[in-house]
Amino acid sequence: MELPRRQFLHLAGGATMLATLPRTTYAQAFPSHPITMVVPVPAGGAMDTVARIVAEGMRASLGHPVVIENVTGASGSIGVGRVARATPDGYMIIYGALVTHVVNAAVYQLPYDVLADFEPLALIAATPWLICAKKDLPANDLSGLVAWLRANPDKASSGTAGPGSPSHIGGILFQNITSTRFQLIPYRGTAPVIPDLVSGTIDMAILDPVTALPQFRAGHIKVFAVTAKSRTATAPEVPTVDEAGVPGLHISPWQAMWAPNGTPTDIIARLNSAVVAALADPALRTRLAEQSYAIGPREEQTPEYLGAFHRAEIARWWPIIKAANIKGE
Repeated sequence: MELPRRQFLHLAGGATMLATLPRTTYAQAFPSHPITMVVPVPAGGAMDTVARIVAEGMRASLGHPVVIENVTGASGSIGVGRVARATPDGYMIIYGALVTHVVNAAVYQLPYDVLADFEPLALIAATPWLICAKKDLPANDLSGLVAWLRANPDKASSGTAGPGSPSHIGGILFQNITSTRFQLIPYRGTAPVIPDLVSGTIDMAILDPVTALPQFRAGHIKVFAVTAKSRTATAPEVPTVDEAGVPGLHISPWQAMWAPNGTPTDIIARLNSAVVAALADPALRTRLAEQSYAIGPREEQTPEYLGAFHRAEIARWWPIIKAANIKGE
């Protein structure tokens, strides 16, 4: 039966309108079910803790939970690789860090490209680390430490959390900037460094605030400087490396989120807006501050900023790591 002309035109016009709707219209249906956030480290650690805080904060904006899945192994590369191969529909994202998205690519042969295989979502937070020493080391500030190291080449020892860890590459950067030489002693994480630093078995270490500050407050170790351009709120009395006489000795391990390459831009925008809303929550900001994480300003929370920041971090760290011939375990 032939349709009346007015009804035909109405149906045809509707079909044309559907065909030409912008992609953002379809994003209104995203998400329709829970999102999986892969965290490539074991549950319970600092990175996993922050990821869970942010994931919970995203729930209100998205209307669906963001479910954490810890996929561990090979310094995080197994979990990151899983997301690199995931369907780019926004339902699986990766929570990564300096180690997983910069260092690993310089020390391992990875089956994915940390830049080309991911779409940046948002930079979450960073933690400036601290230059620490045993309490009876004959130096009372960072300049004194540098002078002592130069007077005793190859004699001092610095504990690290293992090859490619922030404490390891931070130690290499320290040596490069100050023209000093000392042994870098690997441990299985930063926590095991503390007993040997307190006992004086090792001379120094670059440590995260959560690990170092309780020992510093108790008078068991010295803390000379924070490795950032500005002081940290958790230890405002500690000068920056720039203030202490070693400008440029900056290492602030950071965390961020990515989606698989090819994820539609409207879905990227939807996920980013959920992250931004979460990071604006005062309660969440307080919880992260308690973990010594600093959240950047709003303009540093865009996908574009993370993309540029990520490339800059690779340009900065890869030459240092490769020149030191760091190899993954």
